[in-house]
Amino acid sequence: MTTETTAGTTPETTAVTTTETIAVTTTETTTTPVPLVLAGARGHGRWHLDNIRRLQRAGRVRLAGICELTPLADEEIPDGLGTPAQSPDLGALLDRTGARIAVLCTPIPTHTDLALTAARRGVHVLLEKPPTPSYAEFRRLADGIDEAGVACQIGFQSLGSHAVPAIRELIADGAIGEVSGVGGAGAWARDEAYYRRAPWAGRRRMNGTDVVDGVLTNPLAHTTATALALLGTTRADDVTGIETELWRANAIESDDTSCVRMTTPRGPVAVAATLCAEHPGEPYVLVHGRSGRITFWYKQDRVLLQRAGHGPQEFTYGRTDLLDNLVDHLTAGAELLVPPAATGAFMRLVEAVRTAPDPRPLPDGAWRTDPDGDRRIVPGVDALVAAVADTLSLYSELGAPWAPRKEASLG
Repeated sequence: MTTETTAGTTPETTAVTTTETIAVTTTETTTTPVPLVLAGARGHGRWHLDNIRRLQRAGRVRLAGICELTPLADEEIPDGLGTPAQSPDLGALLDRTGARIAVLCTPIPTHTDLALTAARRGVHVLLEKPPTPSYAEFRRLADGIDEAGVACQIGFQSLGSHAVPAIRELIADGAIGEVSGVGGAGAWARDEAYYRRAPWAGRRRMNGTDVVDGVLTNPLAHTTATALALLGTTRADDVTGIETELWRANAIESDDTSCVRMTTPRGPVAVAATLCAEHPGEPYVLVHGRSGRITFWYKQDRVLLQRAGHGPQEFTYGRTDLLDNLVDHLTAGAELLVPPAATGAFMRLVEAVRTAPDPRPLPDGAWRTDPDGDRRIVPGVDALVAAVADTLSLYSELGAPWAPRKEASLG
């Protein structure tokens, strides 16, 4: 239909001859820890609790409160975080604690209202991705943040990688010649329990409200956001066209095996993603140049440079944590790494997925269950996902047996 495991191996990794390690840049300890509140401390919120504990130990922040519908038990709060105040009412908790930052890791449909609840109190925001489930909500969020005059950081952690500016510099220096496009590939596996983790999981909408919890827009959202960032096309008006092919093997509303091609003035961005991989691997972004290519495994901050007349070179970079960056922005005037405007192009993708026809179910013969019977696998999808990134084509142009065939227009 047109309208992120175990590390994997790609052909490019076999010829690496040079490795360079670049250390993570450390940040000076602030004199007074910045008080913050975490909304959504279970599920992925546990990662935020651990990260807050790390920064609290460094004297950067202080966990002043936790907002959850059901309070956390003592054993759910990591050691070293003290006894933060708890309330299911974010506004009341912010007023009570005097927090300067709200970290929001809540269901997607709640993002805008909670972020604006904080903003109207002068509280700065770290908001999990995707920012919102629709472009209209994104505009409401961005406009409200601007009106309140607070900072908002969107949680695309890959955009804190020091590899991102390094790759941009390689491109600007002509290391791989003229860039012809960027591909992205994410082949992950999620069992059926993944879709039972929350009422909104795997939903396109719920109770009349947009959710858009699909593979491109949530679990592997970083792939597209990172590809757009490397190309330097992150703002909404950088995108002039979008083609989507949305499929699902699981019994869900949203897509779990999809691809997209976005048209920009600097070339196409084509990304394929699945949660039904045979052999799950590390997602990556691939920059195509006339005389070389750059592969970026963004979860590992690892870069492979291949170019004519040179041996392959591999680099490992450090990463700036986005909450750390937000604190530096507030205390030392550092530039915010991922403000809402830097996710406008990604939100054009979210809107395209939201307004596309519902994902088409794969035919029964196109998927199988794993030996344990707890997840669905699409045979051949790993290679298909990689081929999208490699050729900048869509599933239908690559001859996927379950996708209506059409002639490739890019490659």
